[in-house]
This record gives sequence, structure tokens and C-alpha cells, in this order.
Amino acid sequence: MSTRSYSLDGYGPQQKSAWRRATARDSLVRRLDWPMLVAAVALSLLGSLLVWSATRTRDSLNHGDPQHFLWRHLLSLLIGLALMAGTVWLGHRRLRGAVPVLYGISVVLALLVLTPLGATINGSRAWLDFGGGLSLQPAEFIKITVILVMAMLLAARVDAGDREHPDHRTVLQALGMAALPIVVIMLMPDLGSTMVIVVIVLGVLLASGASNRWVVGLVVTGIGGAVAVWMLGLLDEYQINRFAAFANPSLDPRGVGYNTNQARIAIGSGGLWGKGLFDGTQTTGQFVPEQQTDFIFTVAGEELGFVGGAAIIALMGVVLWRACRIARNTTELYGTIVAAGIIAWFAFQTFENIGMTLGIMPVAGLPLPFVSYGGTSMFAVWIAVGLLQSIKVQRPVSA
Repeated sequence: MSTRSYSLDGYGPQQKSAWRRATARDSLVRRLDWPMLVAAVALSLLGSLLVWSATRTRDSLNHGDPQHFLWRHLLSLLIGLALMAGTVWLGHRRLRGAVPVLYGISVVLALLVLTPLGATINGSRAWLDFGGGLSLQPAEFIKITVILVMAMLLAARVDAGDREHPDHRTVLQALGMAALPIVVIMLMPDLGSTMVIVVIVLGVLLASGASNRWVVGLVVTGIGGAVAVWMLGLLDEYQINRFAAFANPSLDPRGVGYNTNQARIAIGSGGLWGKGLFDGTQTTGQFVPEQQTDFIFTVAGEELGFVGGAAIIALMGVVLWRACRIARNTTELYGTIVAAGIIAWFAFQTFENIGMTLGIMPVAGLPLPFVSYGGTSMFAVWIAVGLLQSIKVQRPVSA
């Protein structure tokens, strides 16, 4: 097989520089993980159709415009793609130096939720309301910054070649940095985001090579803490009702069990192929609350059937598979930990969201990544994809 070489002889300095920049951009685009990117875009576009179907007949939500949520969802996707591109361009290594600042900003935003700027939605004071329909959920960005700050601490001495694994002092520092935002989020209270961040912390520790005693200790502490919170009555009434409905689905079907019962009816009625997009009776009849956000999977189950639901799971499986490849192939611990934290985040949140619509997990108020309506959630998951892509394209070459 012959190879063709190109010479820059005869070209001026500006022409040579422009050629090199174009070649670098082309190389960067070719090195992107395209299966992951295509799967994530497909999930977001499919989500836009499901959001449209869930909201087009809800005049109380769409202000008389059936396409209101469709355009906003697509706009969030475009902004998310721009954030992903910016993250890849900056690179995860360059962002590593800014992690303390990003961490501080995310914690301050979360603290502002506890001030008069915070807005309560569905019993959880987890939003910053800026007026004019503009709101922000800081917990989504905290998921990213917790991953980054823990990775920065746990990988610092290992990537420098000083140690093979993080020592106990480093692990304790990393856990301390994760504990602060967890406490703030619990004060909101946002139980769903707390669960996700705890799973992220466990995934990060496992990937870092820290002693398994830390993982076992955290699991035991978490179980003990959950029992203590329940016994001391620290949960809000709406959270207790969600667990009660999960433990007994037939409990108060017109009250606390209404959401889960209607979700299961919608999904079960879809059968194999579904009733057809925009033709779901549960969806058009507005029987399922929060269907464009937390319960978006019920639209897929009813209107696209088992095949549509399986397609969503398969596409998310592609994203997780490619992320696992990136985590395995990178030669720096920092990149491995960041990728592992994102994998734990996406995997658990997807399982929890779909599981609560099927009645196998308690309702926790978590969106389905890439699919559910919500600007902050969309921005956060696409920044995470940008981090994964950066780890892949900037992977150090092994000797």
C-alpha cells in the first residue's frame, strides 16, 4: 500500500500556519468518539419528539403554543452541543487548573437556592429563579464539579509518579470536598440529586484505586445514615409519600400512588409497537404528571411501545459502552476517574428514572439524561460528553 506525503516547500509562513491549523482541526474531528456522539444526539432528538407529544395539548403549560416546549428543548440541545464543543476545545487537562474555581462557583449557586432567590418546585427548593422563564438547577452542575475536584485530588500524586494509589489522607480530603455540596443539596431537600452524587463518589473511589475499606465504609455509613434520617423524621412529607407508594403501589391510587400507577398504565398500554407518536391516550389525556420531565419514558412506552423504550435503553447503552472504552484506554488516572464518575452518573440516573416509571424504584425526581425536558440537565450532560470526548482525543500516547 502506497502512502502519499505532502510538502510545504514553496509556501509562506502564513500559508504553512493555516495548513497546520486546518490539519489539527481535521485530526481532532476524526479522533472524536462518533458512536457516542451520534447516540447522544439521537437520544436528544428522540427526546424532543417525546417532549413535544407530552406538552402539545397542555395549554396550561405551553401558553397556547403546541410547539413551545419543542423549540425550547431543541434550543437547549444546541446550547448543549456548543458547551460540549467548548469543553473539547479547552480540554480536560486545561480545565483541571480551573477546577477549584468551578467547584466554588457551583457550591455558591447551590447555597443561593436556600436564599429568597430559590424557587420551590414539586416540594423541592432546588432551583434559582431569575424571572422571565429563566431558571437554573445548580445540583446538575455540582455533579460535574464533584467528579472533577475528586479526580484532581485523587490523581495528583499518582499521575506525578509519586504514588501508585491515593493514600488515606488524600481520600479523606476528596470525600470532604464531596461532602459539602451533598449537605447543601440535602438541605434543599433534593433527595434524587443526593443519591446520584453518592453513587458518583463511590464510582470515583473505585476507579481511583483507593483502598476497598473506604468503599465498604461509605456503603455502611450510607445505609446507617439513611436509617437515621428515616427514624428521626428528617424527610419531608412528599418524600415519605414517594417511598410509601414505592413499597405499596396500591396505596392511595388517587393520591400518593397516582403518579406511579398512571405511569405503569401508560407504559403497559403501549404493547410491542406502541399506539403511535401523538396517539397515546394517557399522554393526550394528561393523566401522567410531569410527563415532559421526570416521566418522559412513559411517553416512549405508550406511543412507541417496547421497541421504542428498548431503543432508548440501547442508545444509552452505546453512550455508556463508549465511555467505558475511554476510561479503560486512557493512560492517566485523572482521565480514568473523570470518565468513571460520568459513567456512574449516567448509569444510575438512567436506571433510577426508568425504574421509577416501571415501579421498581422509588420516585426521586430525576430526569432521563439527554431525553427529559430541562435546560440545566441538558447543559450538564453535554458538558460531561465534552469531557469524555476530550479525554479520548487528548489521550497521551503510550511509549
